[in-house]
Amino acid sequence: MTVPLSILDLATIGKGQTVAESLAGSVAMAQKAEELGYRRVWYAEHHNMSAIASSATSVLIAHVAAHTNTIRLGAGGVMLPNHSPLTIAEQFGTLETLHPGRIDLGLGRAPGSDQNTMRALRRDHTSSDAFPQDVLELQGYLTGPTRIQGVEATPGKGTNVPLYILGSSLFGAQLAAQLGLPYAFASHFAPAALQDAVAIYRRDFKASEQLSQPHVIAGVNVTAADSNAEAQAIHLAVKRARVSLFFGGGRQFTDDEADMVLDSPQGQHISQMMKYSAVGTPDVVRDYLDEFAKHADADELIVAHQSIGTDERLRSVELVAEVAGLVTA
Repeated sequence: MTVPLSILDLATIGKGQTVAESLAGSVAMAQKAEELGYRRVWYAEHHNMSAIASSATSVLIAHVAAHTNTIRLGAGGVMLPNHSPLTIAEQFGTLETLHPGRIDLGLGRAPGSDQNTMRALRRDHTSSDAFPQDVLELQGYLTGPTRIQGVEATPGKGTNVPLYILGSSLFGAQLAAQLGLPYAFASHFAPAALQDAVAIYRRDFKASEQLSQPHVIAGVNVTAADSNAEAQAIHLAVKRARVSLFFGGGRQFTDDEADMVLDSPQGQHISQMMKYSAVGTPDVVRDYLDEFAKHADADELIVAHQSIGTDERLRSVELVAEVAGLVTA
């Protein structure tokens, strides 16, 4: 691989799996990633989603950090409009104090939920309007000086936790460029604006104290297996699971029902979401990732290892590391 590889762990709760088993799988994945030479592992804030266990993102990071030693861990990302900047500064300042030099803070402005959940979070539809100001306020708490006179984050002040702007549109690209922050594009589920957003970010980037040159992280789905047939079967199972997640209303579709949805116009949306997916044997995946890195003009790839179970996911992590040169095969 010509660029570093990182992992986006969706803390997926597989069919028949408990939340505790999912979180144990996240620990195992981070330990494996550390052993194999991945750069970082990130966790995303989602709410009211029965198949994702990373809602309390900072708590999960703390747990994984306590069971690893060197790998960088972070949020990919915290949906900042769901929280006060001071609270997030204190949480991630605490994490950085406990695990110095290992914590990242990626920030997004989406709700990470549906409209009812947004209300349950005490957030309204205008919350995202203040995102740029909230990022600056948060940055002040972590790096100084504070932007709210007389208010400091303890822990947090002086920890200089690196910030990353996450996005799936041109807005995030423009903000990251203006603030001189690294930019992570969510092309693993929202691929449409990838190239335009990266081009705008690189064109308009202004150097900052945190970052002298633009840095682009692009998300991509990966399912690597020992055979192409196995990889394709896992990939299909992942798409079927997404049908139940997005259209099931709390129930699981049978495989035949899910396939009918996938063949429908609504189901095509799932295929479009997963447009950037490397599926197959290790060599196939490596070649895809090399081409995708060029296509995305990325400095780093963050890989969402998609599978139906923890064992398959860990195997994918292992196979990609070997073929990408992170470890000796």
